[in-house]
Amino acid sequence: MNAEEINEIYFGDVDMPISPSRRDFIKKLGAGLYIIFALQPLKLFAEEQDEEANKRPDFNLYLRIREDGRVECYTGKIDMGQGITTSLAQALAEELEVELNSIDMIMGDTDLCPYDAGTWGSMTTRFFDPVLRAAAIEARMELIKMASIELKIPEDQLKTENGHVVSKADNTIKVSYGSLTKGKKIVKTVRRAPVFKKPAEFKQIGKQVHATNALLKVTGKAKYAGDIQLPGMLYAAVSRPPAHGCKLLSVDKGKAAAMEGVKVIVLDNLIAVLHSNPNIAAIAAAAIRAEWSKPEVLATDKTIFSYLVAEGKETRAFEEKGNPDLGFADADFVVETEYHDGYKAHAAIETHTATACFEGDRLIVWASTQSPFGTRKDLAARLKMPLENILVKQILIGGGFGGKVYSEQAMEAALLAKESGAPVQLAWTREEEFMYDQFRPAAVMQIKAGVKKSGKIVAWKYNIYCAGSRGVNDFYGIPNLRSALYDKKGIHPFGTGPWRAPGNNTTTFARESHIDVLADKIGMDPLAFRMANVSNTKMERTLALAAKTFNYSSAKPGKNRGVGIALGNDAGTYVALIAEVEVNPTTGVVKVLRVVCAQDMGQVINPHGARVQAEGCITMGLGYALYEDIPFNWGEVVVRNFDTYEITRFSTTAPVETVFYDDMGAPPQGGGEPAIICVGGAIANAVFHASGARVTQMPVTPESILEKIKQLKS
Repeated sequence: MNAEEINEIYFGDVDMPISPSRRDFIKKLGAGLYIIFALQPLKLFAEEQDEEANKRPDFNLYLRIREDGRVECYTGKIDMGQGITTSLAQALAEELEVELNSIDMIMGDTDLCPYDAGTWGSMTTRFFDPVLRAAAIEARMELIKMASIELKIPEDQLKTENGHVVSKADNTIKVSYGSLTKGKKIVKTVRRAPVFKKPAEFKQIGKQVHATNALLKVTGKAKYAGDIQLPGMLYAAVSRPPAHGCKLLSVDKGKAAAMEGVKVIVLDNLIAVLHSNPNIAAIAAAAIRAEWSKPEVLATDKTIFSYLVAEGKETRAFEEKGNPDLGFADADFVVETEYHDGYKAHAAIETHTATACFEGDRLIVWASTQSPFGTRKDLAARLKMPLENILVKQILIGGGFGGKVYSEQAMEAALLAKESGAPVQLAWTREEEFMYDQFRPAAVMQIKAGVKKSGKIVAWKYNIYCAGSRGVNDFYGIPNLRSALYDKKGIHPFGTGPWRAPGNNTTTFARESHIDVLADKIGMDPLAFRMANVSNTKMERTLALAAKTFNYSSAKPGKNRGVGIALGNDAGTYVALIAEVEVNPTTGVVKVLRVVCAQDMGQVINPHGARVQAEGCITMGLGYALYEDIPFNWGEVVVRNFDTYEITRFSTTAPVETVFYDDMGAPPQGGGEPAIICVGGAIANAVFHASGARVTQMPVTPESILEKIKQLKS
């Protein structure tokens, strides 16, 4: 992948805000060797003296080797638990030839780090990893050049190891990186195509490493947005409307304002109470009496699917092959089914939180956000402030999953800090989180497919309402196919947005359910049916690995147990997931007995990190597959806490085995999202093989299973 392609993925048409220039960045720090990497093609090689180059906002990596030998990597990326603080450092340590514990990752600070649109889409490892490694190689080459002068040894007779440049002829002749940079300030830009190490040379990549910040987390020393404490800080509590789309008609703040030390602020539809004690602030907010107008109810969780189909308009056909109508005419069997998926909350353990303060005309914000630079841009627009007067200081995030792309809590905290003249911390309550989270959208998938008695799928028509096209492209080699998207602006009753592998969970559930329906129609084993149709080599070998690891035998119903398979691809990674379940025929309750997940994700930088990410995906996936749903009455969200919104618990977490296809010579692919996409489809298929109940809507609830069983008996 070239720099232009990477740039398009990172930035696209994004209007990039100002980032610190090289010169401003270097002024803030001391001596050392600096490597600047930019993604923009051609402009990448601008000379340091080029004033316009210094002003350009397209640098996305700063690397510094300090006088004490420590290595600092400055990036706009952030770590929300996916482990890139560790895996990126591993890749850097590999190419720079230093120990992992000598690397400091400085992430997401909008004053120090170069611009990055945000951390999402499992793009960090895929696209940032080669950029970082290229910068490390450039640094290593520069250090060898410097050492050649100091040691008076030709460059080709030197090597690097463990933070030193060493003579190939005599290992006792060496100089440390820190000694070479001492008292110097050297700035270089990546200027050559890097030659990466081969897998046989790896010392760090492929090594099992626990998260470098794990100890901070388990000892409670890790800092999150709600841990920031500032002198004179006030805690905010907000009186919220009963539904989305409400307008404030009147407010009685008298009772709250009369409480000692309480400050009430009303800004348009924002009614907030501030106090030095968060409990008193919450009590005062509850005393606010506000009257709101409520929007018309257009749909509920029971009617939303017919509403989406009625309102949705075709936006584009994104994949077309052959002639589906001719394919249906040629098929021995044609099966048409509609699949549904309800809204899902991100349900991160840390709610949206921000701490904001002003120092003169400068705003400083600590926010739980996946997009520090996007948050800064939104703050500038909302508060009508210059970008350079706003600093977003990134710290750890207690789960994001796409939900913390949006940072309304940071906007509210900053507005209240400005209005009150004091530092303000705002942590959304769990009720607010469920109300204002940008939900995974409800969706409808209509599939019509034709299959031959021989087991070959010959036609496929796929209409997708509100789920998008991520991961939908055909890997079954269907000759006659049309897949189209349907959507409409404002079609949802509340905010929706990305939810871990956006849309792919939903569409994979529908596709893989329908694949099983076709296999059952012609009496063919689901594994054999998939093997007979899969046309992608990576998918085929991933499925074979999953089947071997699972020790698969034909998925025949009986004894209330069943095995289900689902395939998918996301973020460049191919996934095959096999689940075994037991269904209680009396209650309909599903017990997941085991899950095997195979992935072909190219080069696996940190197998431990990749494994725990997959395990997290599968655990989270069991929630959307079996429990999670949002009851609502148009803009009024009914579910408000974990007592009514069920997620996977320890008691319902299944044993998970994750395996990777060994392809260490290939580029690394995404790991933070792919494993989650197949959970719904595999569970639904396993439930069918255990009970005969083909449930076409997620979550696959006991009630829906019993209803299908009842229909089978009638």
